[in-house]
Amino acid sequence: MSQNSHLAQEIATQPDDWERAAGRLDEVARHLPRPGERVATIGCGTSWFMGQAYAARREELGQGTTDAYAASEHRLARGYDRVVLISRSGTTTEVMEVVDQLREAGTPHVSFVATDGTPVAERSTATILMDDVDERSVVQTRFATTSLALLRASLGEDLAPVAEQARAVLAEDGETAYGALLLAEQLTFLGRGWSNGIANEAGLKLRESAQFWSESYPAMEYRHGPISIASPGRAVWAFGDVPEGLPDQVRATGAHFEHRDIDPLADLVRLHRLCLAKADAAGLDPDAPRNLTRSIVLT
Repeated sequence: MSQNSHLAQEIATQPDDWERAAGRLDEVARHLPRPGERVATIGCGTSWFMGQAYAARREELGQGTTDAYAASEHRLARGYDRVVLISRSGTTTEVMEVVDQLREAGTPHVSFVATDGTPVAERSTATILMDDVDERSVVQTRFATTSLALLRASLGEDLAPVAEQARAVLAEDGETAYGALLLAEQLTFLGRGWSNGIANEAGLKLRESAQFWSESYPAMEYRHGPISIASPGRAVWAFGDVPEGLPDQVRATGAHFEHRDIDPLADLVRLHRLCLAKADAAGLDPDAPRNLTRSIVLT
């Protein structure tokens, strides 16, 4: 069932989407943060986690202080030179409120939006329309990852090798792509630096698409408590750099340790494939998660 879903179709286009977005850089660069600017990102759910990944990567590359906030918990009063907002629907209440605050304060900002004519798209002083990666599934994949790909390209990163890694992941059979993880009763995702945002997003994707018990933590924090739930039949999946000794410590609990030496964004596509398989195994429609809608509009 899930292999014929909108989600499956949207997952499959991601490598091409990333390369096409990177090709737009000259067109949109004037709206994006400049090296040295103090920058904040704003989003909700998946969009917040993409902002986390971008913020950490921008700082890692020495391009300036960058913070990532959930739209409802921002600290924009600290003062930023520019704000990046990410909102697939363009109708999320908390994001619209932040846009109005930024306009009133005169703070330069740019919004990544998938749907034209929506409040966030129309109210923002600059909008990067990503309608070619809009989605019919409630569960976000390609809009979010393509927004991050474009932001990474703006930092000078070459997305072509990342796209090739993702194509290789998509070409694998299920056993190679996720193997024993399909039978795991619980998954914990770990990240370091910019891959923390990827780990957070991975956990959210499994909860949304398959109602599956998943958690996420910074990799160095995992031994400070969360490792207590590791046991046979459970798994830990690390994105990016892995702390020395951690794989052996996880395996000593009887849990499975999963890691692949590829770009975390490409590895996230492997997780997307697992989401489809887990949804199938649970008899769920991954396009219509329980209790969720495409946009949260508060009245």
